[in-house]
Amino acid sequence: MGETEATLPNTSLQGKKMAYQKVNADQRAPGHSQYLDNDDLQTTALDLEWDMEKELEESGFDQFQLDSAESQNLGHSETIDLNLDSIQPATSPKGRFRRLQEESDYITHYTRSAPKSNRCNFCHLLKILCIATILFIFGILIGYYVHTNCPSDTPSSGTVDPQLYQEILKTIQAEDIKKSFRNLVHLYKSEDDMEISKKIQTQWTSLGLEDVQFVNYSVLLNLPDPSPSTVTLSSSGQCFHPNGQPCSEEARKDSNQDLLYSYAAYSAKGILKAEVIDVSYGMADDLKRIRKIKNVTNQIALLKLGKLPLLYKLSLLEKAGFGGVLLYIDPCDLPKTVNPSHDTFMVSLNPGGDPSTPGYPSVDGSFRQSRSNLTSLLVQPISASLVAKLISLPKARTKNDACSLLELPNNEVRVVSMQVQTVTKLKTVTNVIGYVMGLTSPDRYIIVGSHHHTAHSYNGHEWASSTAIITAFIRALMSKVKRGWRPDRTIVFCSWGGTAFGNIGSYEWGEDFKKVLQKNVVAYISIHSPVRGNSSLHPVASPSLQQLVVEKNNFNCTRRAQCPEPNISSIQIQGDADYFINHLGVPIVQFAYEDIKALEGPSFLSEALFSTQATKIEEMDPSFDLHETITKLSGEVILQIANEPVLPFNAIDIALEVQNNLKGDQPNTHQLLAMASRLRESAELFQSDEMRPANDPKERASNRIRMLNDILQDMEKSFLVKQAPPGFYRNILYHLDEKTSRFSILVEAWEHCKRLASNETLQEALSEVLNSINSAQVYFRTGLDVFRSVLDGKN
Repeated sequence: MGETEATLPNTSLQGKKMAYQKVNADQRAPGHSQYLDNDDLQTTALDLEWDMEKELEESGFDQFQLDSAESQNLGHSETIDLNLDSIQPATSPKGRFRRLQEESDYITHYTRSAPKSNRCNFCHLLKILCIATILFIFGILIGYYVHTNCPSDTPSSGTVDPQLYQEILKTIQAEDIKKSFRNLVHLYKSEDDMEISKKIQTQWTSLGLEDVQFVNYSVLLNLPDPSPSTVTLSSSGQCFHPNGQPCSEEARKDSNQDLLYSYAAYSAKGILKAEVIDVSYGMADDLKRIRKIKNVTNQIALLKLGKLPLLYKLSLLEKAGFGGVLLYIDPCDLPKTVNPSHDTFMVSLNPGGDPSTPGYPSVDGSFRQSRSNLTSLLVQPISASLVAKLISLPKARTKNDACSLLELPNNEVRVVSMQVQTVTKLKTVTNVIGYVMGLTSPDRYIIVGSHHHTAHSYNGHEWASSTAIITAFIRALMSKVKRGWRPDRTIVFCSWGGTAFGNIGSYEWGEDFKKVLQKNVVAYISIHSPVRGNSSLHPVASPSLQQLVVEKNNFNCTRRAQCPEPNISSIQIQGDADYFINHLGVPIVQFAYEDIKALEGPSFLSEALFSTQATKIEEMDPSFDLHETITKLSGEVILQIANEPVLPFNAIDIALEVQNNLKGDQPNTHQLLAMASRLRESAELFQSDEMRPANDPKERASNRIRMLNDILQDMEKSFLVKQAPPGFYRNILYHLDEKTSRFSILVEAWEHCKRLASNETLQEALSEVLNSINSAQVYFRTGLDVFRSVLDGKN
């Protein structure tokens, strides 16, 4: 629904603004200086000219005065046309005497008045020549000093003041972030998310952000039914809600809305009565073992969340013939400080975007497919306490506090009836978009994304953290922009809607502007759930940006007492960065604080959306110092990418990442290793021949910087495969988790090969990886050839 035309910087308006800014910058830069504006210097020059003119009057040089006046008028006319501010050729001693010297017959031209004496005329002429010579030399010295030592009013894009970033970031304060967080939390209670969107728009506009607008899309949302889902034990007839509480009106009232939001969005709906089969984590080996001893057709799988993407595990269960899934998180997979036994959670089965318009934007007139559910399985998230009741285990932890795994004995049969109730409706999802126009490259975008609460989704408060952080950075940035500074590249700020349902807002916006974004987006900075713990900083970055993140993390450590070794990785993450990684091949960075014990547990537990209350966030970070650190680290990365003449991307790190992914005992990889070696050679050549000179201001050729940056920003696009297993990234540079250091699609293909005794899927995956590596190698080689041809053409 359409307010999309003004959400990116308007091209024509942008062109006019930038042309105006560039002309003024170009006109001021060569000669404009605070020293030329000095009153004393101008007064001295005028006094010298007045003395000179007085001498000429005494000598009767009337014609000289006339010509000088003409020269002055001409200089003034040029000043008006060029708008050179305080530089005035009309009063320049150097300019006036240059005109005098250019007159070939000036001696004979000024001899109408009879001289009083030859001696007097000679003295006057000698005095004039001496004054002219002195002023000429004086003007040259001033010009040289101004050109070499005086800074321009508008910073040049070729040099970056190292103190600039710190000047911007030092205004970010934890207390301001805390106030913003608390103000946002008070708004979430409204069922209409437009109240939050309007608050964000108003705040960003008041801070000075340009053209802050709503971008609305009418999308298909799968919402909880007014009556909560239930699980009933056939043996006893006991009915339970997903949180483990008995099916009673009192329990429903006590649980409030959280009970309704314990569901799987876009699950099939209905009633299924069947045997419960424990499939553990639903790995290929688990299913292979179970299918040997039981008939799983149309049965209910008891599935633990984690270790692999949920969509992938559900696809395996669906292929195996299961009819339903009871999904839970084993308390043993969480830190001891966390007790989610009675907590319910929400998951989305949507891979991304509006399910009714897959692959294209949900704008007026678009064809809508009928897709109320995205799987044939009935999927219901349940609490660990309900699982304990299903398997007759009274406690999840033993007396010595050692964790007891939740497992259903193979020799016991549990039959349950599960009822899943959801409602599918068209609803409006709102994105809030604003930007700061770049000065020299306004058509290159750094996108900074957070998300806000969406009505009908889980009422957690982690969105308020990300919104408070992005707002704090906008405040600091705009305080500098209001004083006349601008980044070289445009920074676009986005607050996405519909994130809980499958990153719908970001997907629809990305599909809407896909052609523009493919060409112009330089990087995406994700601010998603920034504080999930308080023990470990966990940065995630594309391979090309990992070196920059290490530098910023080390610099941040020098300002703090402790400096732990950074744990930087390229792994799959939750949130709205998904579209930019998997469909645009854009490099990304995300900083977040985690609980170190959570990092040691199974991956993909973050797919569960819990009702994180504001009190829990403030308990983890009472002083909001962690929020301040995330804001400053993210801000430094944003500023450097937006303002450095050469993008701070590293080509060699991509080649090294590819080689590392092929290490170890992996079958059928000899061709991949050979291709990876050629990729590294090309990347090293590119780094030494092009990036090294470009990063040295003394060797930098300005006309080649744009070409170089275009190559750098598109490096990762070569690694987008056409198709990946459900839940896996199409961008193969990202691992499933820190424990896996191989290409994820090859890991899955090898497992598939073991399960089905067929190597067709493996060969397809090997071919995809080989083509990606070859494409990247050709990309670097072609870039080198283009640079060499340009250089040869100039020579």
